[in-house]
Amino acid sequence: MIESLRIESLAVVEAVLLELGPGLQVVTGETGAGKSLILGAVALLAGARASAEIVRPGAAEARVEAVIRTERLPGLAAELRARGFEVEDGAVVVERAVSASGRSRARIAGTLVPVAALAELFGPRLEISSQHESQALLRPESHGRLLDAFGGHAALRERVEARARAARALDEELAALRREAEERARREDFLAYQVREIDEAELGAGELEAARAERGRLLHAERLREEASAAAALLAGDPDADQPGAQGLVAEALRRLHAMSALDPGVAESAERLRAAELELADLGRDASRYAESIEADPGRLAALEERLRLLERLQKKYGATEAEILAFRDAAAAELAALGDTDARIEKLAAERSAEAAALARDAEALSLARRKAARALEREVEAALPPLAMKGARFRVALEPLAPPEGLPCGPSGAESPEFLFSANADLEPRPLRRVASGGELSRVFLALKGALRRADPGTALVFDEVDAGIGGGVADRVGAALADLAESHQVLCITHLPQVAARGRQHLVVRKGRSGAVSVERVDGEARVEEIARMAGGKTVGEATRRHARELLRAAGNPA
Repeated sequence: MIESLRIESLAVVEAVLLELGPGLQVVTGETGAGKSLILGAVALLAGARASAEIVRPGAAEARVEAVIRTERLPGLAAELRARGFEVEDGAVVVERAVSASGRSRARIAGTLVPVAALAELFGPRLEISSQHESQALLRPESHGRLLDAFGGHAALRERVEARARAARALDEELAALRREAEERARREDFLAYQVREIDEAELGAGELEAARAERGRLLHAERLREEASAAAALLAGDPDADQPGAQGLVAEALRRLHAMSALDPGVAESAERLRAAELELADLGRDASRYAESIEADPGRLAALEERLRLLERLQKKYGATEAEILAFRDAAAAELAALGDTDARIEKLAAERSAEAAALARDAEALSLARRKAARALEREVEAALPPLAMKGARFRVALEPLAPPEGLPCGPSGAESPEFLFSANADLEPRPLRRVASGGELSRVFLALKGALRRADPGTALVFDEVDAGIGGGVADRVGAALADLAESHQVLCITHLPQVAARGRQHLVVRKGRSGAVSVERVDGEARVEEIARMAGGKTVGEATRRHARELLRAAGNPA
């Protein structure tokens, strides 16, 4: 429900504020006063296109702002919260501005949003029916939703939509997996080769360094043996050459220190230190001798080591600088290989899921088609019954259920197996044709009124705007149109721009649009005698007499709104 509507610099309007309430809100005024600008303002909030031409001359921008109540629209409140908008005290502020350059700007709860967001959120909740324009009735794609809402099977339609999208998503995933099958097979072969190459090498921790060290010893065995033997001789001495070694020299020095310690006890500490050096030199000599004896040339072992090192260095170049890096690469390749191996299982699983989804979709689509056939006949009866009292005697209303070609591989698309479309004929002798092609402006508004009357239980809480609903009618028909609007207003907020006093008298609230001498537009709520005067003006023209006022009071009293 629109609680308030502020319009600034829109065409001839400088600034007006409409405080609206529930039920039927009627808007009247002389021709050219600017009543239809209210309709244009609501259309802007519903996401309609706009151009710079709507901006009041001399103004920087046209601006429309509304406070919209959401208590009777839980779906809207949920959508707003899902998009991150605050709904405070059951209301949200919506704004649309159009600059003099034609650029549009929209805000919801103070947050800048694309204009398309207004159409998505508020377009279905702010429905407009005017001369040659009805947002709902002129879009065949909306007819299916209206029919499904009437039949009470909107949840079934949503399930069909969800299943069709889920099946298509599975198709896309399966197609992607299958397109990648050849590349995946090549990748599997490559990864398997890498894992096998590393595994067959049986790489051990520290092996690379140890192999290189051993190869060095084998390559230089003769030199190492010679050097080790020479070192041992220098440490232990060479008896054949009567050449003392380091051990002998140290032993002679130690003997002399012992002799000195007999004369000077302070030398004993140096003797002990030299004794430790003598023992260390003896160990070093034995080690050098054993090392020289252990060194042995082994061409076969050297060749094997060379081959092993070539393998390890090849792995090193391909997979990592160290054994740890090579083994880590192997583990990562094995994990990827396992994941690729799971793809075949994934394809099989997805194919089974897709088959089950398509079967469930076929069942739900069949159930939806049956429900639509029943709802279509019921809606035809109800709307046709409502048309004669609205000055359309003999008019025919039909709901066509045209089969839709299903997407490849699916039993139906997201909207079901058929496309509902409303057909209309104002003459009983003519075959009904698509409503958007054959209905005049006034007829379209009255068909919209009849249809909304039939749907009033299906979509309560929306705001409906009617303009020209009374075109070409009067007298008793006007009274019936007013009654139909008042009845519809029990479940919706209805804003009706009218020239007929019978319709105006039915309003729970009556707003009068006036244009001053300066061209400025104002909107005033009228009650009591002021309302009587306005309805009398509508009934009698410029000359309003007492008889016209009595007629106005009678209209108000009959409508349950005595002055």
